[in-house]
Amino acid sequence: MARPFIAPIGARRATGKASLVTAIAVALTLSAGAQTRIEPDKNGFTPEQDVELGQQAAAEVRQQLPLLNESVANDFVDDIGRRLVASIPDDLQQPAFRYSFDVVNLKEINAFALPGGPMFLHRGMLEAARTDGEVAGVMAHELSHVVLRHGTAQATKGQKFQMGAIAGQVLGAIVGGRTGSVIAQGSQFGLGAYFLKFSREYEREADLMGAQIMARAGYDPRQMANMFQTIQKQGGSQGPEWLSDHPDPGNRYEAINREAEALHIPQSSAPPGRIESVHARLSKLPPAISSEQAARQAQQRQREKQTGGVRRSSGAIEAPASEWRTYQPGNFLRISVPANWQQIGSGNTVTYAPEGGYVQTGDGHSAFTHGLEVGVTQGNGGSLQQSTEQLLQSFARTNPDLRRQEGYSRTTIGGRQGLTTTLSNVSEVTGETEAVNLSTVQLQDGSVLFMIGVAPQDQARVYLNTFGRVRQSLQFSSNGVR
Repeated sequence: MARPFIAPIGARRATGKASLVTAIAVALTLSAGAQTRIEPDKNGFTPEQDVELGQQAAAEVRQQLPLLNESVANDFVDDIGRRLVASIPDDLQQPAFRYSFDVVNLKEINAFALPGGPMFLHRGMLEAARTDGEVAGVMAHELSHVVLRHGTAQATKGQKFQMGAIAGQVLGAIVGGRTGSVIAQGSQFGLGAYFLKFSREYEREADLMGAQIMARAGYDPRQMANMFQTIQKQGGSQGPEWLSDHPDPGNRYEAINREAEALHIPQSSAPPGRIESVHARLSKLPPAISSEQAARQAQQRQREKQTGGVRRSSGAIEAPASEWRTYQPGNFLRISVPANWQQIGSGNTVTYAPEGGYVQTGDGHSAFTHGLEVGVTQGNGGSLQQSTEQLLQSFARTNPDLRRQEGYSRTTIGGRQGLTTTLSNVSEVTGETEAVNLSTVQLQDGSVLFMIGVAPQDQARVYLNTFGRVRQSLQFSSNGVR
């Protein structure tokens, strides 16, 4: 069960002799004068919005991922977290932030923190760490992303989005990559990457700020550098999960150790070691499961919910009508679809589906089994194929059974050259194989328009032909902003 730490930074003050030791440690830390000065980047969000985003996503994480309900490990992580939070520099204090520290019972070596304060460590991270300081190093790095507000600063530079659409997309990135996800396909692909996959410059800042926070808290910052080496060595042949989301900004080990030289901390200020007792306790528990296993278990629970919670019409779903209807979902686009398909949604992403082909589940998620989704997502600054690959990776995070059936073929979309490819997937609604057709085209502002068609595998031929006709119908307005 989560135990949130909800208090203004600095509210917890030691007394007596312990207070004197802490004061001396901080004074010695700051007296070196050579520590790197780090200024938070421009941010279009308020601290309160950071909290809102983080709490939304954290609630989804706690619902979908298995928490480790083990007091020794949880207390260990909570104590380190509180000590680090109390050591955040005064100019980065955010009284609105709500810090919490949880362990999820997953075997991968990973950890992540969310805007506004929630932090989650995989059990595999604790099992890989050799010292308390190595755990504190990972936590200080993640905490630095939070206090520097890297997630919302990075989102400030990207596409606009609805606040309410955040939680599921963040979780999609958390358990994404090769491990799959537990979230239904969302409307804003890759949104979670803003909050969990940072630029190399932000990684550098988190390394250095993390080292400074560690020193203020009484930990040797070199333990952070040691932990990153431990992660790299123990990640296995496919590479460690944590490092896949936290790219090396360049000479990471050396840079952290250089910063540590300017952050002298008396050995006496370090808290007593407890990692051995944590290891002993974890060794007596059943092995942790993988993120992919957790994803599949959550998907199964979701399907079971949908058995009683899906609102859809009875009977067979009508085949695409021969008559067509034209819609204008935005000020730059016109699209024609079969007349028996309805438009669902508005804004950056809309769905066109026949009655019964679009389902709303009892827990608020939605999905479609027949029809087409059209949307706009941020490009990655490279070629259309590179942006499409990034989009596919985002789509795969929320659909672990997605498999490509063929390569790309060139197609014309609205008079512009685009790409299309066909994939297979397992429907989260029916549990049966479905055909997925993805088409993309680059817009004038560098963003990418995507069209995702979905149909049961046994109806693929009819629907793929329909998807092709929809692509041909698409027209861009001459006065549109795209």
